[in-house]
Amino acid sequence: MLFPALLILVSVLQPCGAQTTPVIDLGYAKYQGTFDPAGSNNTQFLGIRYAAPPTGSLRWRAPQTPDFVAGIQNATVEPSECLQAGRGSASSNPFPASKRDTLAVAESEDCLFLNVYLPGQLDSGSSYRNLSVVVWIHGGGYVYDSASDFPGNDLVLESGDKAIAVVIQYRLGLFGLLAGESVKANGTLNAGLLDQQFALRWVQQHISKFGGDPGRVAIWGVSAGAGSVIQQVIANDGNTSPPLFRAAITSSSFLPSQYAYNDTVPEFLYNTVVSSANCTSAANSLECLRNTDVNVLEQINTDLCSSGFFGTFVFVPVVDGDFIKQRPTLALSDGKVNGSSFKEVLMSITNANEGAVFVNSSTAGTVQVPEYLTQLFPNLSDQNRDTAVTKYSSLGTPIEQVTAIMGESDHGSDVSYYFPSRNTNGVPAFNNSDFGKAFAESFLAFVVSLDPNQTFEPTITPDWTRYSFQEGHQVEMRFNKTKAGDPAVLPFTTPEDLLDRCSFWESVGPEIGQ
Repeated sequence: MLFPALLILVSVLQPCGAQTTPVIDLGYAKYQGTFDPAGSNNTQFLGIRYAAPPTGSLRWRAPQTPDFVAGIQNATVEPSECLQAGRGSASSNPFPASKRDTLAVAESEDCLFLNVYLPGQLDSGSSYRNLSVVVWIHGGGYVYDSASDFPGNDLVLESGDKAIAVVIQYRLGLFGLLAGESVKANGTLNAGLLDQQFALRWVQQHISKFGGDPGRVAIWGVSAGAGSVIQQVIANDGNTSPPLFRAAITSSSFLPSQYAYNDTVPEFLYNTVVSSANCTSAANSLECLRNTDVNVLEQINTDLCSSGFFGTFVFVPVVDGDFIKQRPTLALSDGKVNGSSFKEVLMSITNANEGAVFVNSSTAGTVQVPEYLTQLFPNLSDQNRDTAVTKYSSLGTPIEQVTAIMGESDHGSDVSYYFPSRNTNGVPAFNNSDFGKAFAESFLAFVVSLDPNQTFEPTITPDWTRYSFQEGHQVEMRFNKTKAGDPAVLPFTTPEDLLDRCSFWESVGPEIGQ
């Protein structure tokens, strides 16, 4: 597994021997979690509601504060995951589309919950601990996955018990990212992203009750979760107030083509949803969709998501003119960013072969690079398409070239090192304790101190210096662990041909929406 980087079934049963915790009063509800002295030695609160159910009249509206609920709520069971779908399979895919494997939790439109994990036992003095906080945003192409798939206890352990982990959920697919003129006029665009921000505001308001410091929050995500981190970084043109985090980490970032909310693509999707739900003749089509049975919408969501080009995702963030005012790459280039420390530091990781999982391997003998580019980026001009073909022509066979185009070890394979208990046998692929320490703990060291060198294993790891865009200083850290042999962790200079390809894609950003 090769990780160049810059500076499953989930049990819903209470652990054996777990003890109840003191009650946390959030104002709108009181929650009681569990302490596991015999296992993780951590305290966890599962399924805390952070927003009202986004159902009925609240579909495609900004998240709202939960209603008051009396009594003590047991935060001991994983919450229902948001309604799920799958990625595009296209007509060339020989296999039928299906949703991903179901976790041991139910799906529901009422899914705006989060989990909180903290080291040790919660007691009356916990609010004075002032621990760092890491908020994990799950990936899944904005159409699947959930909080229950990411055990936050692992992050607490890797922090050396110096951080609290919060794992959030947000609306997915058409429920979270339906766009178009009608949604702008009668609802809220990018509702799923607003869920994430609402959860971050919840952290600011309540994490001190769990012993966390709201001024020391880092946000971290993988794939679409990493893309979500970037969306939060550039939200409100970098003027989100009050600040919701001080630092950000992105793993295997997924930044798909991000169109304006009224572009032909989101309008086509909106009209398709309206037609499929028999709402075309309604005076207010969005209100008709709000009154449509959730099971009907869920089927439409599944069908539309599977109809996209192989490896792509249909419902993704848009430029809405309010929360997201321009494409992320432009906002980052302009320095319009949130985060008290983000203007100085960002920690980012990519895997060495990100695109493989998103390319239809059954077309290895027939794929044509020009045609692939046209399908992937329909607005790319013929001239720029031909330029891209030239730039990737030396990277092996056509299937290897399109894999590089889709994403320069496999997408998300680093996650098993952050969440080792997520694996069936409890260890990641190519397991090595020194490698795991050098790799995973460095990210949590960044959460705690903004410096990944604090807990590096010195016997195998050199200093991780900050990346600079100045020529000769573009140094990354490479973590390489193969099935045989010792891990190799060393700095290396970003190759010139890769920088050239990156510059090309930046130059055609307006055509590809990135």
